Amino acid sequence: MAGVQSIERAFALLRALSVGPGGVTELADRTELPKSTVSRILSALEEEGAVEQVEVAGEYRLGSGLLDLAGGAQPGRNLIASARPHLLELVSLIGEIAGVSTFDLTRGTVYYLDHAANTEEDVTVRDWTGESAPLHAVPSGLVVLAHLPDKLAEAYLEGDLTQETAFTMTDRESLRNRLADIRSIGYVWVYQEFREDINSVAAPVFDADGTVIAALHVHGPAYRFPNPDRTHDFGLQVVEAASRLANHLD
Repeated sequence: MAGVQSIERAFALLRALSVGPGGVTELADRTELPKSTVSRILSALEEEGAVEQVEVAGEYRLGSGLLDLAGGAQPGRNLIASARPHLLELVSLIGEIAGVSTFDLTRGTVYYLDHAANTEEDVTVRDWTGESAPLHAVPSGLVVLAHLPDKLAEAYLEGDLTQETAFTMTDRESLRNRLADIRSIGYVWVYQEFREDINSVAAPVFDADGTVIAALHVHGPAYRFPNPDRTHDFGLQVVEAASRLANHLD
């Protein structure tokens, strides 16, 4: 039965990491397991690629090996597996990192599920896979907010809107106008609002009932992305990719 207990504890850790990265102490608190047990299981999971450490002695997050397994489940309907070709296409078209995210309204965050990178660029931005960000500070979160029922969107806007950088929009009326613009245009750009020196554009992914279920985004270093003459073109390309993904999920 010891083996069964180890499996249960491993899954408890994976579930804890599904809401965002964490260090050994934080994960021990989330799972109510001893730190020594958490450390031992994380080491075993890391060897299998199920988790990975962001940096030496740093936080852990879900690993690419686990995402690969998730992508193989329910072919044609799994979000990660279905999004992958559309991410690669966006990378080819735009030349920057493309990603897919879902969201957690309870926490008020988007969660980055997967990304595809342009291997030809010498300068790129970090991989956010397995991490979370506030809805109002990133384009993936803003396109989700724009298409939520009014009551849910308002509940978020009336909450604590963190100032992630000097550029983060936190004025509630300005955000309401921004969400209306997103519904009209179909995409949104964010300029250094979550992290300085990173710009990003995103569009929503809808299910067959018209409910927003995810978002696609492209981001890159602010000094080169976007080309000012192509902001609308890039936005439309992300919208079109999100639409193709939605059709794939039907």
